[in-house]
Amino acid sequence: MRVVTLAQPDDFDGWRDAARGLMADDVPPDDVVWQVGDAPADLFGTLAPDPPAGSADRSTPAFSVPRAFIDLARSVILGSDPERFALLYTLLARLRREPKLIEDRADPLVRRLDRIAKDVRRDIHKMRAFLRFREIDEDGTARFVAWFEPDHHIVRANAAFFVNRFASMRWSILTPEVSIHWDGKALSEGPGASKGDAPDGDPTEEVWKTYYASTFNPARVKVGAMLKEMPRKYWKNMPETDLVPGMIATAQARESGMIAKARDTVGGNSLIAWEALRDEAAGCTRCPLYKPATQTVFGEGPIDAPLMFVGEQPGDQEDLAGRPFVGPAGQMFDRAMADAGLDRSRAYVTNAVKHFKFEQRGKRRIHAKPGAGEIEACRWWIEQEQMLVAPKITVALGATAARSLFGKVMTIGKERGRALQLPGGGEAWITVHPSYLLRLPDKVQAEEEYARFVEDLRMAGARLA
Repeated sequence: MRVVTLAQPDDFDGWRDAARGLMADDVPPDDVVWQVGDAPADLFGTLAPDPPAGSADRSTPAFSVPRAFIDLARSVILGSDPERFALLYTLLARLRREPKLIEDRADPLVRRLDRIAKDVRRDIHKMRAFLRFREIDEDGTARFVAWFEPDHHIVRANAAFFVNRFASMRWSILTPEVSIHWDGKALSEGPGASKGDAPDGDPTEEVWKTYYASTFNPARVKVGAMLKEMPRKYWKNMPETDLVPGMIATAQARESGMIAKARDTVGGNSLIAWEALRDEAAGCTRCPLYKPATQTVFGEGPIDAPLMFVGEQPGDQEDLAGRPFVGPAGQMFDRAMADAGLDRSRAYVTNAVKHFKFEQRGKRRIHAKPGAGEIEACRWWIEQEQMLVAPKITVALGATAARSLFGKVMTIGKERGRALQLPGGGEAWITVHPSYLLRLPDKVQAEEEYARFVEDLRMAGARLA
């Protein structure tokens, strides 16, 4: 059993030199114990000697490894997985027999190492994005100090980024494992620190908070996306995050106020904006559906409508007329709206996808269901319509509309008949598309489903009161 001791947990050069020597001695991965610094060694292990010069000429022939392996190893070494050194050596040994193994992303070992490398790259990005310096006075000279708690051993590898970005500043980055210091000329390293060693704030933070709050746009708040990119664990190091909970809490009210103010402005800014949006959509080429379609079919209805209906896509007659819900499904929709006591002329009606997707069968154009890419390409238009109309209630007619509004697959049977919160704010209800009722072959079932559809519309309308 060989024991290899590395100087640091991110010691790539030490690992590489040791791996070369072990490979030259043809030592199998199971016979190597990897440790860092003064960690206790294996009871029955022997220290691996430094690889002698010319080791490539020994019994095991030298072999080259792909550049992709070196890049992968440099990232993986920075990880926190205690088995990373052994995993990399195992992959190295296998590459001797399987030179193209590094390209097999389905291999469990390659997949695990790729996952470690991905986590390391994400941690590097988070450090660059969420580290905040605070100014302190050091013998009459300004020094900037930051505290950060990385998940992986990335501090030394990340140092060059901060040197290049803040070359003219004197700064220190403190972490539990190691601290790095830049004096404007040279980089030095120190022992780990605690959060108490870093300052809590400085005079410039209030200025920064004022700037941050003034750039906040409540209409663009997507809490889920924000937390994905800026997890809460980093908030304690960032002064602006003290403002975030309050801004999120008041976002919907502020957005409503902005829209109301725009509507009250002389000249009808909302209508002008909607007309510009409609005209822009007429030339939409965001997905290939515009090529065979006759024209874009945009939404229609009052710009201040309290109720918005979102369907799937225009059908054959809508494509020719350039208006939503004028074909058989539209007639079914009008009938159900009347039976539910709702006035279609007071509702805004649109579709998740603005072009007709079809299959040509002789002279007939047969409806084809939009794909995920086409739904996503059209989401921008729906988001703009919702922002301008700002309906109190949005009704998704069918699974495609629900997917467009929520940005993910929604099950109609599970979500139907209850109020849901839209990701961007506002209330939504999900029901079936009127075309579903037209396809039901059984007359009794069709009548039951129609009655249920009418009840869904009635409940959504009742929420307006």
